[in-house]
Amino acid sequence: MSADKKEGPRDWDRELAEIDKLIAQNPVPAQLPEKRGTAAQRHSGTGQSVQSPRAAVPLSPASGRYATLFTWLRLTLGLAVGVGMTQWPYTHGCGLPLAAYLAGVATVIVAALWSVVSSWRTRSGFAHFLSIALLVWGGALAAREVLPRIGYAKDTATWQCPAPSPTP
Repeated sequence: MSADKKEGPRDWDRELAEIDKLIAQNPVPAQLPEKRGTAAQRHSGTGQSVQSPRAAVPLSPASGRYATLFTWLRLTLGLAVGVGMTQWPYTHGCGLPLAAYLAGVATVIVAALWSVVSSWRTRSGFAHFLSIALLVWGGALAAREVLPRIGYAKDTATWQCPAPSPTP
């Protein structure tokens, strides 16, 4: 047998009782003491300290009275743009119309990211789910246009429109 193996099983009840005794002897303070002054002042020996106001820690990360309302407003606008992209009225096969379409897709993705962060901060679960779905939708719209142009898809497409051929 090796020297680091203990003989017999561990007595968990005894070990946990010792831990409970240590916790009872040193209770955790409800609030940490406030440090006064800067580190340079504490170590300089001047004895003068400047109080800085402590930032209040909110119970929930969402601040403001209307945070959840604005989360849903952001999400609704993003969903409207995402659905609207399916009704794009112009051809967007190449050139400037393609760039405009991809700018619209980028807007969907940015709106989705914005609502993902906002819904996370306000702890809105359903809004967060819809925001992630909108993000996936924006990625699918982008992939549908970009992948054929970088040679990843079965069909190929070009970024620039071909020059018109001269007519005789």
